[in-house]
Amino acid sequence: MTPISPGRSRTATLASAVCVLLVTGMALTGCSSEEEDPNKGTNGVGKLSAAQIQNRTRTAAKSVDTVRLHGNVVTSGRTYTLDMRLKPEGGIGSVTAEGRTFRLLKVDDELFLKADAKFWGQADDGTGEDGAKGEGEGAGDGASDAAAAGKLAEKYVKVPEGDPSYKKFIGFADKDVLLNSLLTLHGTLATDGHHEQGGVRTIRITGDEGSGGTLDVSLEGKPYPLRLVRAGKAGTLTFSAWGADFALEQPAEDETLDYEGQLPTS
Repeated sequence: MTPISPGRSRTATLASAVCVLLVTGMALTGCSSEEEDPNKGTNGVGKLSAAQIQNRTRTAAKSVDTVRLHGNVVTSGRTYTLDMRLKPEGGIGSVTAEGRTFRLLKVDDELFLKADAKFWGQADDGTGEDGAKGEGEGAGDGASDAAAAGKLAEKYVKVPEGDPSYKKFIGFADKDVLLNSLLTLHGTLATDGHHEQGGVRTIRITGDEGSGGTLDVSLEGKPYPLRLVRAGKAGTLTFSAWGADFALEQPAEDETLDYEGQLPTS
């Protein structure tokens, strides 16, 4: 038998080790290259077409009574920042426009505004949208305007149904009207990958590659809509607290006032 030198033995051992590493590395590389199914462990809507996803999320939104809506809406050239909680009977929350914030409360068909004295002072002084002061009924003297604004401050002021503000703001506190108008993308629908919203996995659908709006739909639990970017850069809204109830009732009589003038529309 021919003896094997120590050098040859070490070389053979090293070669064997390299082969093992190569084989193992190839196996590991093969495993890591396999893409994990992004829909694994989800509610499955990510496998559907964009049109089916839109239908599913609208159905989910209608299946529960309550939701919180937060974000910006651009309408008639003005940007409104909303933070509203909504249910079939109405809604409550805040609206901000042009630096002015007021509380909005809707109970059935009755609508109330609640704001500070500065808000009502701008309404009473006859100031128009261009900052000019008008004449006549709305242009009272400063002292009386301040006194009237002080009485209205921090009171729930009932909005008459015939007032322009009623039609303008009622939709911000109506769950069905608001969601029906928001949860429809425009143009050709398509899916746009898997994303995340507030720590929740989502599938995104778009209208006309995004120009018709985008909507992120939850892949966890019910397929609720979670984030909407409206078509034409008309605002971005998030939806949360689906199904979480909240108190909604008319304000106490001593917290309510009627307003005889025309309410501000912004």
